[in-house]
Amino acid sequence: MKAKFLIPLLLFVILVGFLAVGLNRDPHEVPSPLIGKQAPVFELPQLADPKKTFSPESMKGKPWILNVWASWCVACREEHPVLVELGKLQVAPIIGLDYKDKREDAMAMLARQGNPYLLSAFDANGRVGIDYGVYGVPETYVIDKAGVIRFKHIGPITMELLNQKIIPLLGELQ
Repeated sequence: MKAKFLIPLLLFVILVGFLAVGLNRDPHEVPSPLIGKQAPVFELPQLADPKKTFSPESMKGKPWILNVWASWCVACREEHPVLVELGKLQVAPIIGLDYKDKREDAMAMLARQGNPYLLSAFDANGRVGIDYGVYGVPETYVIDKAGVIRFKHIGPITMELLNQKIIPLLGELQ
């Protein structure tokens, strides 16, 4: 008779434990299988000058930030002033990955709101975004000197996140 109640009670305790762990997690910090691994290699045309290309290989030797964005993305426009401020600090190069966008719309947004990026690569069909496991834009990656992804954030970067996580991490990676 006791065993009859023990199994459901044990299952209930396990379920409550999983719920407690889940409630304490930040929904913007989705575990990424790429953290601790080499950033995917690609070569894309630059947004501002399609005759020039960008590849992560050119960033080896210095930590940098990859910010996936698009002009059609409302959350990207919310995040943009924070990126402009980060760009002014010059703690690390910020590379944009313009994701599934129209070149003219992206260029107009940067002209209107400021351009925090050293450059933006133009991922018109979203293939590079798929390689990086992009769920949606904006997403931001911190990549170390060796080209290893050290941090991923889904959603807009806030000043709090910038000051509490990203800038200290970049300081450690210098």
